[in-house]
Amino acid sequence: MEAIVLAAGYSSRANAFKMTLSLGKMSVLEQTISKFEGICTRVIVVAGFQAEIIQEEISRFINKRAYSFQIKFIYNEDFSQGMFSSIQKGCSEVKGETFFITPGDCPLVKRETVQLIAEHNGNVVIPSFNYKGGHPIKLTGVVKQKILETNPESNLRVVLSGYDKTYINVKDHGVLMDVDTPEDYQNAIKAEFLRGGSIG
Repeated sequence: MEAIVLAAGYSSRANAFKMTLSLGKMSVLEQTISKFEGICTRVIVVAGFQAEIIQEEISRFINKRAYSFQIKFIYNEDFSQGMFSSIQKGCSEVKGETFFITPGDCPLVKRETVQLIAEHNGNVVIPSFNYKGGHPIKLTGVVKQKILETNPESNLRVVLSGYDKTYINVKDHGVLMDVDTPEDYQNAIKAEFLRGGSIG
């Protein structure tokens, strides 16, 4: 299984480059990527804005920790067109029949949640907390093909509207927490502290 981690955005609302912000013993990006340990064989990181910083950050934590998966760094030259262009870029690299997609700024998902999603079948599998869908989502090769065939000006929501969705209720508020604003970042720090600074 593989995972696409989207890290191409401008961080325009975070007042900082959010992917490299520190969260516990890792950066936001590494926290997100680390949740696929033992579940995925490859993590595809799609960068765009300040891609060289993302590449440096990946090199930094690969040299520090031994992960079981391979990390594939790719650059989306069309990142300014929006997130769907990065999703398409990532999907063009996927080789397996099932894969995850998550924004790179969703660092507080528990690894157990990712494992649970991995174990469920369906074209579209989505974790849900208090009946709200979150990340990461798991998709099949059928959906990947549809994503690649769709107009780049469209979006993932439109593509997924054509498929039945399997929602997995989880006791993990992290599936809904991203780091878009300074307030989000402070909330993430608090949540990480309450969990004892763990990476799981």
